[in-house]
Amino acid sequence: MDAVEISRLQFAVTGSVHYLFVTLSLGLVLFVVAFQTLWTIRKNPAYERMTKFWGRLYVINYGAGIIGGLVMEFQFGLNWSGLAHATGNVFGGLIAIETLVAFFIEATFLGMWIFGWGRIPRVLHLGLIWVVAATAYVSAYWILAANAFLQHPVGYEMRDGVAFLTDFSALLRNPNLVDALLHVVSAAVVTGALFVAGVSAWQFLRRTPDVAEFRRSLRFAVVALPLGVYPAIHFGFLQEVVIEQSQPAKLAAIYADPERSLRVQRELAAQFGPGDWIPPDWVSVPYQIMMQTTFGLALVSITLLVLLTRDWLVRLRVPLYLLVGLIPVPFVLVVCGWLVREVGRQPWAVYGLLSTTDAASPLSTGAAAASFAGFSVLLGGLVLLNVTLLWRFARRGIEDDALGMPLGAALGPSTSDDDSLLVGR
Repeated sequence: MDAVEISRLQFAVTGSVHYLFVTLSLGLVLFVVAFQTLWTIRKNPAYERMTKFWGRLYVINYGAGIIGGLVMEFQFGLNWSGLAHATGNVFGGLIAIETLVAFFIEATFLGMWIFGWGRIPRVLHLGLIWVVAATAYVSAYWILAANAFLQHPVGYEMRDGVAFLTDFSALLRNPNLVDALLHVVSAAVVTGALFVAGVSAWQFLRRTPDVAEFRRSLRFAVVALPLGVYPAIHFGFLQEVVIEQSQPAKLAAIYADPERSLRVQRELAAQFGPGDWIPPDWVSVPYQIMMQTTFGLALVSITLLVLLTRDWLVRLRVPLYLLVGLIPVPFVLVVCGWLVREVGRQPWAVYGLLSTTDAASPLSTGAAAASFAGFSVLLGGLVLLNVTLLWRFARRGIEDDALGMPLGAALGPSTSDDDSLLVGR
C-alpha cells in the first residue's frame, strides 16, 4: 500500500468510528428530551429517573464523540493538505461553522444542563436540553452540507487551482444534502431506539428493581423504532435518484451492474480522460448488507409493535433477548452506509474536481503508516473506553445521585401518575 491508500484507510477508520458516536448521540438525545419534557409537564418522578439514567449514558457517549471529532480535525491537516489547499475556502468554512455549533453552543448548554439539576427552574432546565438537541441536529446539517460539497461541488469558482465561494446559498440547496440529512436523522432514531430498547430489555432479563422505568423506556423505544426505519428506507431510495444524476459511477458500482459500469466508464473517460473512473466493486457488499438488514428491521419493528399492543413484549423472554442482540446492528448499518457514500465517490475526493491522489498530503509511506497506527490505537482505545463506561453505568441502573443531584431534590409531590399504553405502568 502506498501513502495515499494508507491515508484513505485511516480516514475510513476515523470517520466510521466518529460516526458511531455521533449517531448514538443524535438518537439518544431525543429520548432524553422526551422523558424530561414528560417529567416537567406531569411531575412524575419516574420520568426524572428515566431522564437521569439515559442522560448519563448520553453524556458519556457525547464526550467520546467530542474526542473523536478532534481526531477528525487533526486528520484533515495531517493527511489531506491537498484538499485543504484546493477547497478549504469552501469546505473549510462549513466545517468551521459546525465546530462553532458543536464545540461551543452545544457543549456549553450541555454543561449547563449537567450542572443545573436542582439549581435552576425546571422549565428553564428543560429548555437547555432542547437547545442541546436542536444544536446537535444543526451540527449534523452543517457536516452534511460540507460532505454534500464533496459529493457534488456547487457555489464555487476555481482560480489558479483553488476553489473560492461564489454562492453560499447554493451550498445549502445542494441536491445531495436534504435527502442525506433526513436519512441520517432516521438512522439516528433507529440507533437510539434499538439502544434504549436493548438496554431496557437487558434490565428486564437481569430482574432489575427499576422495572417500571425500564418498561416505560422499552415502550417508547419500540414505538420510535418504525418511525426511524421506514423513513430511513424512503430517504435512502430518494438518494439513489440524486446519485443517478450526479454520480452515475457510484450507482453502477453499488448495483454491481457490469454493463452499466462499462457504459459509465466510457462516458467518464470521454469527459475526464483515460483512467479508471468506477469505484471498487466491493462497495456493493456494504450496500447489500445495509439494504437487506434494514428491510429485516422493518419487519421486526412491526412485530414488536404487535407484541407491545398485546402486552406480550415483557412477558416473553425471546423478544427481550432479540432486542439485546439487536443493539450493535444499527452501528453496523451506519458504517455500511458511510462506506457506500464515501467509497462510492472514488477516485474523487471532490467529485469531478479534485482526485483523491491530489487531495492527499505528500507523505512518505512510513509516515502515513505511523499516522494510521497512532490514530487507530487512539480510536480503538476510545471505543473500548466508551463501551466499558456505557456498560458499567447501564449495569448500575438508576442511581439516586446521577448527574450530581439526588432524585426528586427539585420536586414537590408527584401530581400525575396517569400513563397511556405508550408509556405503560
